[in-house]
Amino acid sequence: MPDFVGLLVGFARALRSAGIVVGTGDADVFCAAAACLDPTDLVDLYWGGRCTLVSRHADLPVYDEVFRQYFLDFPAAPTVVTLRQVPAGVFGTFVVPSVEPGADEVEQESLGLAASAVHVSRQRSFSACTPEELAELRRILARLRLTPPRRRTRRLGPSSSGRVLDLRRMVRASLRTQGEPVSLRWRERRVRPRRLVLLLDVSGSMASYSRTLLQFAHTTGRSTRRVEVFCFGTRLTYLTRVLRSRSVDEALRLAGGTVADWEGGTRIGASVDAFVRGWARRGMSRGATVLICSDGLDRGEPSLLVSALDRLSRLSHRIVWVNPHGTGRSVAMMAADPYVDAVLPAADLPDFLRLLPVLA
Repeated sequence: MPDFVGLLVGFARALRSAGIVVGTGDADVFCAAAACLDPTDLVDLYWGGRCTLVSRHADLPVYDEVFRQYFLDFPAAPTVVTLRQVPAGVFGTFVVPSVEPGADEVEQESLGLAASAVHVSRQRSFSACTPEELAELRRILARLRLTPPRRRTRRLGPSSSGRVLDLRRMVRASLRTQGEPVSLRWRERRVRPRRLVLLLDVSGSMASYSRTLLQFAHTTGRSTRRVEVFCFGTRLTYLTRVLRSRSVDEALRLAGGTVADWEGGTRIGASVDAFVRGWARRGMSRGATVLICSDGLDRGEPSLLVSALDRLSRLSHRIVWVNPHGTGRSVAMMAADPYVDAVLPAADLPDFLRLLPVLA
């Protein structure tokens, strides 16, 4: 669960800040338990954390409140959420059994979690979700953090081991021992994040997925600054600066005002060719991972797409094609197949979760 380790450790820190005694070993056990469960299911996360991070019965109310605030963005000291307060058929109330000291019967403590709705909607295609379910899924997407791909540079840096001696550090260290080199110092090639380039299709056939793709781009940009975002329909639009706003709603509003061909036609070949000629040749895609999000329904000539991808594959490190409609074989995707390293679906939340380790 490499993509969720930071999220789980952050939850353990939040519990510690709230006064619950949580050690490093407890956090390790929680992460190991989450690896055996479904980390995208809030019910599994709740019980996994309650069994591994809470050792005193008196800490249960604090644990419930921190869980609400951390995973569901509930305000402090939330009121009990019932089915009358949320749209029918959209959210559910998760019931947690609790036994108070001295009580003979098991009381039902209502914990206002939308876990049941998320569990259902995360398996559903984005195009089939209601606005309320999409809001819940986007809140989960906003918490995802991408581990950026890395590459070895030509520059050398200090290291605890390696194949090249660091003579300068050895001489400096030997001054403390009267010129005798007591230990060897090494240098090795440094590692830095690769650039990630997102080419997002916002044409009419992608209308059900455009907002989700843009939020994914916004979240990815928060994880690492080495992300460049472009949108295309009939022409290419640069959106990296627009999506740097901290508020995702503000970023999407600005993006909607910047893209002139929103929900219009599709010219994938012309758009990729414009990226190669205007941006990739200047160094943006050199050593980068290029992610193309499109259904492959191109109105242009396949030969133009083939020539553009041919040049792009020689400039970039990898090309990954993500199709929200599945891995169907359209004419454009069949033409692009020799130049694409991976073709993945992106119709629902589990598809996005499987995409993260591929990019990393």
